[in-house]
Amino acid sequence: MTDSVDKAAVEKALAGFKDPETGRDAVQMGQVRDVRVDGAHVSLTLELTTHSAPLWNDVRDALVDHLRSRLPSVESVEVKLAEHKRPPGKLGEIGLTAKSVIAVGSGKGGVGKSTIAAAVALGLKRAGAKIGLLDADVYGPSIPHLLGISGRPSTSENKLLPIMLDGMPVMSMGFLVPKGEAVVWRGPMLHGAITQFLRDTLWGELDYLLIDMPPGTGDIALTLSQLLPLTGAVVTCTPQDVALLDAEKAIAMFRRVNIPVLGMVENMSGFVCPDCHKRHDIFGSGGARQRAEELNVPFLGEVPINMHIRERGDAGQTDAVFDDPTVGPYLSRIVYRLVKNLSDSASQRPPTPSLPVLG
Repeated sequence: MTDSVDKAAVEKALAGFKDPETGRDAVQMGQVRDVRVDGAHVSLTLELTTHSAPLWNDVRDALVDHLRSRLPSVESVEVKLAEHKRPPGKLGEIGLTAKSVIAVGSGKGGVGKSTIAAAVALGLKRAGAKIGLLDADVYGPSIPHLLGISGRPSTSENKLLPIMLDGMPVMSMGFLVPKGEAVVWRGPMLHGAITQFLRDTLWGELDYLLIDMPPGTGDIALTLSQLLPLTGAVVTCTPQDVALLDAEKAIAMFRRVNIPVLGMVENMSGFVCPDCHKRHDIFGSGGARQRAEELNVPFLGEVPINMHIRERGDAGQTDAVFDDPTVGPYLSRIVYRLVKNLSDSASQRPPTPSLPVLG
């Protein structure tokens, strides 16, 4: 005969299970409800924020393991997932309403930085997170082309209305400058444009704002570090040594302006022949992973050279790359690891005490 489980014991065992976004106790945060016990069977509802959307299934499995390890007499645990509403606060003096702001940079051009920035934004959106994408590459804005969107932002109450892609707000200099016309600006004008894009755009409430940075080590990173607290940066590079040298400079730049480096992505990492299925390391392979280890930077993953990435990007259909069985899993893993690393960092931080609000 199987021993029944006491509801009080279940509620006690739930204590200490952490919310993946904040790292705080999910029970204390009011994210566990509808706890029911039927003999040795337990059911409950776990509420999670969309900020951690790529991790929802993993978190559910972890909660099942959490309960069963503490209560061996439990035979089964049913966890229903639901959304937990936790709107973002305002960041910095510009008042951006976003929980995480992530810059995607590179030490040089031509390594696929904008493609990776667009893919990470789209991957987070597909998972269910609320995403905005800012194309800060003022001299070479390619995000509108990669996403297949165009138009000129209108204004409302002295605010810019971003161009929307299936609910994802996007802002780029490419929407404001006629096609083929060059932007010839000095540093102060760049600073003003980035400030306006961040402060005067109606972004709405975001889980993540992804920023596609200009290549190299210019002053945009310094501007961003002064405007708002960035969660961190992702550095894109290719495997060969000459590209890794420039990526190392980009990492040094971000660290110099106190922007944490969240990880490296190795793009154009090998080519798999579609006919013979043999892998060819045209630019080498594994260089970014090795350099990441040397620099104590997380390695988020690699993306192979693939014709579909180029074709979809040229056609403005970057989102469709996730449906490609060859490269889609690589991109999905990068998105997952990025959010998982953020969650692990939150879990390792000591919880911030919650103070009562006095009326």
